[in-house]
Amino acid sequence: MTVRLGVNIDHVATIRNARGGAHPDPVRAARQAAESGADGITAHLREDRRHITDADIDRLMAEIELPLNLEMAATPEMLEIALRHKPHACCIVPEKREERTTEGGLDVAAGHNHIAPFVRQLGEAGIRVSLFIEPDPVQIAVAEAMGAAVVELHTGAYCEAALAGDTAGQQRLLERLAEASAIAHGRGLEVHAGHGLTYDTVKPVAAIPEIAELNIGHFLIGEAIFRGLRETVETMRGLIAEARAGQSA
Repeated sequence: MTVRLGVNIDHVATIRNARGGAHPDPVRAARQAAESGADGITAHLREDRRHITDADIDRLMAEIELPLNLEMAATPEMLEIALRHKPHACCIVPEKREERTTEGGLDVAAGHNHIAPFVRQLGEAGIRVSLFIEPDPVQIAVAEAMGAAVVELHTGAYCEAALAGDTAGQQRLLERLAEASAIAHGRGLEVHAGHGLTYDTVKPVAAIPEIAELNIGHFLIGEAIFRGLRETVETMRGLIAEARAGQSA
């Protein structure tokens, strides 16, 4: 099984919004990502609209042929937007105004009564529902009980251990991701993963056989400043393919 690459274009919009105006255009970035081997586009429409805007979502739905994965908080406003646009998938994520980026997985066990109606309504509209969670068996079991089709496992702690040079911690967290992927797959859930992945950290995660999709954004956009988005996406796509080929050899 190949691993799909979803390219998150949020931080193209971050750069645009730092100065205002229309440049750089995240929809143009989505087109380039598609031309470079991306399998999908991810965009997080946050409550405060700090990067992606409603107009960006309008254009992505109208102009991009790749599947759109809309990351969203479980709020009535975001539900209304998702039901109006009906993207290929919605990934429900935790969201706090004071955070710079998503800081961890959604606690679906503690938030079951709040989150479950969103999963149900999105699913009834024909939207594939993903829950962004920690690689934890309890969270996975609750996600299945809610009726989600997908879990996206938070790889942030694994990537932070790698950045800190904590080899033992990195290996322990990688094993946790692998165990959680097997559990989720065994429960009939499709397994995705993402957050903080780079050229240096992606291959061990991509080699986990149950993982079907990786969603990567900040690193790709940052690296594109130096190498160009097309080359950056192509390189990431190649590393993912190498990892999966090695896993199946």
